[in-house]
Amino acid sequence: MAQKTTKGKKKEKIITPSGRVYITAGMNNTIITVTDSEGNTLFTASSGSAGFKGSRKSTPYASTKAAEIAGNAASKAGVRDVSVYLKGAGLGRISSIKALKTVGLNVVSISDLTPIPHNGCRPEKKRRV
Repeated sequence: MAQKTTKGKKKEKIITPSGRVYITAGMNNTIITVTDSEGNTLFTASSGSAGFKGSRKSTPYASTKAAEIAGNAASKAGVRDVSVYLKGAGLGRISSIKALKTVGLNVVSISDLTPIPHNGCRPEKKRRV
């Protein structure tokens, strides 16, 4: 016997005009996450999702394209003012912030959350080529 299932109405996201942008700039990829002011994820993009593969993912141009994708989606949804939180030492740090500004988002603050060891783990042995 097949039972009919009724679909409920899809809950719409209520998007506030201010939000946060988390930029994780690794050595191989750059991930951009747009959240609301409470930290709930709204939009994400990365250099890989922007269509880049291999060593081209780590370039500043790839992170610019990823930031444009995430920024366009956020600005269409109604996000205007953003606080930027950077993490990592990759090449796409500065270029992704510039891309967010060109999309039309107002960057209110920039803070660096890169983890820095206080002489924690032992470093890897020197690489021999």
